[in-house]
Amino acid sequence: MLSYEVTMQLENPELAQSLETYMCDKHLAEVFASGCFLDARFERSAPDVYRTRYTVASQAELDRYVAEYAPQMRADFLAHFPSGLRISRAVWEGIGPTLS
Repeated sequence: MLSYEVTMQLENPELAQSLETYMCDKHLAEVFASGCFLDARFERSAPDVYRTRYTVASQAELDRYVAEYAPQMRADFLAHFPSGLRISRAVWEGIGPTLS
């Protein structure tokens, strides 16, 4: 199992409500509809720091998302938020047990 995380740091705090609305009403559902991910979460750690976290079953599924869907998703995101955000992406590989 892998986690694909996209972290967004607001440089313009006035974008917070627009970002939350866009992510919750549009983007997250569209990314999940690609069928590449097992689940998706949108989270905030501070008033200006957000992340999306997607669980993906394999590197092959993540590669499929990046090749087939990510360019369109990223272009739409940039059309809505051309500036005012810093974005970073990371892939995490689980190496220990999942406890619940």
